[in-house]
Amino acid sequence: MSEYDALLLVSFGGPEGPDDVMPFLENVTRGRGIPRERLEAVSHHYVALGGVSPINAQNRALLDALAPALAARGIGLPVYWGNRNWAPFVAPTLEQIHADGRRRVLAIATSAYASYSGCRQYREDLGGALVETGLEGRLVVDKVRHYFDHPGFIEPFVEGVAGAVTELATDGVPPASTRLLFTTHSIPTAMADASGPPGLSGPGGAYVAQHLAAIVAVLAGVRGLGVAVPAWELVYQSRSGSPNVPWLEPDINDALRGAAAAGMTAAVVVPIGFVSDHVEVVWDLDHEARETCDELGVRMLRVATPGTHPAFVEGLVDLVAERVAGGPVEALSALGPWPAVCARGCCANTRGPLPTVAGED
Repeated sequence: MSEYDALLLVSFGGPEGPDDVMPFLENVTRGRGIPRERLEAVSHHYVALGGVSPINAQNRALLDALAPALAARGIGLPVYWGNRNWAPFVAPTLEQIHADGRRRVLAIATSAYASYSGCRQYREDLGGALVETGLEGRLVVDKVRHYFDHPGFIEPFVEGVAGAVTELATDGVPPASTRLLFTTHSIPTAMADASGPPGLSGPGGAYVAQHLAAIVAVLAGVRGLGVAVPAWELVYQSRSGSPNVPWLEPDINDALRGAAAAGMTAAVVVPIGFVSDHVEVVWDLDHEARETCDELGVRMLRVATPGTHPAFVEGLVDLVAERVAGGPVEALSALGPWPAVCARGCCANTRGPLPTVAGED
């Protein structure tokens, strides 16, 4: 048994009401030079959904599911929650953990993949919070590994893809007329190339390589259920920032148009890059991508994110058990299991080094 005495869920955060939207977006983009008009455009997505991001409710539901799942496995860790961009913020959460007498914390980020924003920035959030609160050297914080190919993350997507393809086939849409579009958050190509340990992966770095590995694992699971696999593609969504900076492509809407021109009549959209149905999933897929499909006369089915799927919850418990109780280490790709400690220079911050946790630097 390790010496961990607390578990911390670390997430992105989101507004809880209309008055929170712009301050939240300012937190998200601070230091990035995003024009005010871009923030105002994005704010309309939140306002259209009542000014409340689904992510906080989804994290509360995940916490409610994690606690009994941990207890059922004999892991008696109290579970805390801290966000990067909105309350509850990481720093006061760490202060509470320390005030409660905890001294060694294991963190889970709601991001399965390597990238600056998806891994190192969370490590910086934690490292910076330790410095800000004066807890550096008094509270140890580690982080579970990337789980892009863990069975608990993959299984919900297998079920979703198999169910969608089967539904289309039952309705007379053959696999040859169907396309699987696996979608994830676009990031600058420079950030993608720098993701993962230096020199480990080719163009797109570990970010693209891990997504492709996850997709291959999903497709293997679908075939294992006896379901034919249509043609597929990795696509991107939610681009932001300067149009002069190259980002990963193709955008999902461009991919939909191209596939429709090639004969696609039905699209299965798979948000492989996301843990839960937060605003970017709901708005960019359920609104914008669906509008594109409607314009094209293409039927669209959208697969759910893992959320609180029992396999995903148990998968997170598996990741904790790896570190707390020496449990088995599981992975479904040749890239995994990913190392528990991030390598030196992994997912580099191009603006300069900042304090981090759970890595060699």
